Amino acid sequence: MQAYQKLFDELFTEVGKVVVGQRNVIEQVLVAILSDGNALLEGYPGLAKTLSVRTLARIMDLRFSRIQNTPDLMPSDITGTYIIEEKDGKRQFKFNPGPIFANLVLADEINRATPKTQSALLEAMQEKQVTVGTSTYKLELPFFVLATQNPIEQEGTYPLPEAQADRFLLKIKADYPSVEEETEIINRYTVATGEKRLKVVLNKDKVFELQNLTRQVPIAKDLKERILKLVTATRMQKDMIDYGASPRASIGLVVACKARALINGRNHVSAEDIKEMAYPVLRHRIILNFEAERKGLTNDDAITQLLQKVK
Repeated sequence: MQAYQKLFDELFTEVGKVVVGQRNVIEQVLVAILSDGNALLEGYPGLAKTLSVRTLARIMDLRFSRIQNTPDLMPSDITGTYIIEEKDGKRQFKFNPGPIFANLVLADEINRATPKTQSALLEAMQEKQVTVGTSTYKLELPFFVLATQNPIEQEGTYPLPEAQADRFLLKIKADYPSVEEETEIINRYTVATGEKRLKVVLNKDKVFELQNLTRQVPIAKDLKERILKLVTATRMQKDMIDYGASPRASIGLVVACKARALINGRNHVSAEDIKEMAYPVLRHRIILNFEAERKGLTNDDAITQLLQKVK
């Protein structure tokens, strides 16, 4: 495990050459990648969400593409479309792949796209394939969708349906940097410097190896039972929660805890992993009732209370 710890330390060092702070965001994006899942990043503008994902793609030698979601974006703008091509005097249809055909796809401001366009991502996220017309095209693995959304700007947006939100393994929240970190950001980005040269730390084969290793990280029976009790509690706590988490949450929380243990150089899951990963795994999978919202509770507050009750 020490060899893997060294690998991840080197990865964080390389990311730190470009991105200041945001250690939790980077770690949780890595958890999603090792778990072979998708992640939703929520945060205010200017918090290096796009920069973090783009930097990770460079360090991991993954093909990166960015989709800027707008209300007039069509599903074919994401999946690709057929074009007429002339060859040997004959006209024929040729498939022109869209930006979804990459390893790491950043769907920027996903809640700005219409539901029809949002649903174009569903098949890619779940089945790792795209259907255009009557033809189905397999996506190159590894494949991940990392979507961002702005929590404050709600005009002209289309909130993600619960079914689609559930397909994201994690909902990651990006916070403002500390005073020290913001001072470093100012010092770093107010002088004329060229693009940072980054070392490639991982490649596709290594990503597959780490994904396989993640599933093999042991978890004690009592910790697995605690995860199950926690997810079940989201469905039973009717004084706070109208709709609880699906079985996807149970699977996701176990795998995410295993990934976090591996990233932190441990060969087993700990109670700390459950405490840390419960928030990004559950916060987008529960719907608070009116009474809880009236009291000013947030989804994270509800998760905190559940963690205290489920020992």
